[in-house]
Amino acid sequence: MMKKTIVIQSCMALAALAPAHAVDLPSKPNILLILTDDLGYGDVGCQGFAKDVHTPNIDRLLSEGVRFRNFHANCPVSSPSRAALLTGCFPDMVGVPGVIRTTKEDSWGYLSQQAVLLPQVLKSAGYHSALVGKWHLGLESPNTPCERGFDYFHGFLGDMMDDYYTHLRQNHNYMRENNRLINPSGHATDLFTDWAIAYVNGRNGRRADPFFLYLAYNAPHVPLQAPSEWVEKVRNREKGMSENRVKLVALIEHLDDNIGRLYRALEANGQLDNTIIIFTSDNGGQISVGANNGPLRGGKEDMYEGGIRVAAGAYWKGAIRPAVNDNFVMLSDLFPTVCDLAGARFSHAIDGMSILPILKGERQTTDDRTVFWVRREGNLRYGGMAYYAARNRDLKILQNTPWEPMQFFDIMSDTREERSLSNQTDERYRKLFRALMEHIRQSGAIPWQE
Repeated sequence: MMKKTIVIQSCMALAALAPAHAVDLPSKPNILLILTDDLGYGDVGCQGFAKDVHTPNIDRLLSEGVRFRNFHANCPVSSPSRAALLTGCFPDMVGVPGVIRTTKEDSWGYLSQQAVLLPQVLKSAGYHSALVGKWHLGLESPNTPCERGFDYFHGFLGDMMDDYYTHLRQNHNYMRENNRLINPSGHATDLFTDWAIAYVNGRNGRRADPFFLYLAYNAPHVPLQAPSEWVEKVRNREKGMSENRVKLVALIEHLDDNIGRLYRALEANGQLDNTIIIFTSDNGGQISVGANNGPLRGGKEDMYEGGIRVAAGAYWKGAIRPAVNDNFVMLSDLFPTVCDLAGARFSHAIDGMSILPILKGERQTTDDRTVFWVRREGNLRYGGMAYYAARNRDLKILQNTPWEPMQFFDIMSDTREERSLSNQTDERYRKLFRALMEHIRQSGAIPWQE
């Protein structure tokens, strides 16, 4: 048995805090969870930081629903965040402290066979679950999507694609429909959207059998390879923009257009009113290729906020009222939240807490907990070691490589994380450090290699 440090918080205890504008949400909606890859915190128009990127379809979801300004991925890189999202646990507690890759010597995680994934729990509530797009939690049996609870999989098993058109990774074809090897033609973002539209259209009319669709795009992860017409459109519009930024913005705007295509498909087939759409990213944007993380320090790979704070929101036409929310939220909180939306019950301990009260317009305390981030990585910069961050309320400790000392910040007074507090004698630092040490001790019981 895996020991967890934080147990799901009951929503019932928060009902008394509900303000007058709180609403009751319909039960058992279709659930569409859209996860982007390396999307910068500032690279969504409605965030207000980047004037050179146009994302009208994502803006609609975040502006007409609840937009979270303090939403965090569970890791500054991909596999651990995806493990946290699908299990509700800190990623090292389910065997995924680092990135799962093709080459065994450069793979730093193995999804625990004891971990319970979201589609497994949703099945008990009558949901049909599908994953379209990027999996990144295992390349072979038994850690493939259909073996870990999904009823249907149409997408990519691997980490990044070396080419958005060939879909290969180190000359391996990881494209599958369920367990069948496929070799489709077209840009991966277009393909994933086509497959998502085909899925929701195929579920149309089956109101007694709601769906959970986890749509995980590779975009806007490198390579910066948007269709040429999108690149030219951005280049002609944004004079003087760097070439990397042109290509990245084109990749984001092409992604946004595809999200709009799926939205219109839901609208056309009558499913939109009964579908909640959750949108976010697996980690922050990659600064070296031109990502905009707004006012935050750092980016992908960093434990600074730019690496882990991400754009996020929840939209449900006619059900969720528009709001901007500053609660501290994590990807791992989506597991219990989706279960609450679906009426799916589970009894095992997790690390996330349901934020259904926020979606209903109620007040909720979400920062009165200590949370942890981990990344294990190879190469000369990391050496196969892990590095960490921990936070409680506005206090945060972090390191960005295993070799550097812990830094200590008050996020409220130092949003840029530029003034590390003296930590040797500060009891607040010691309390966070001891909590992280205990978490590392517990996670040591979880194998992260096969």
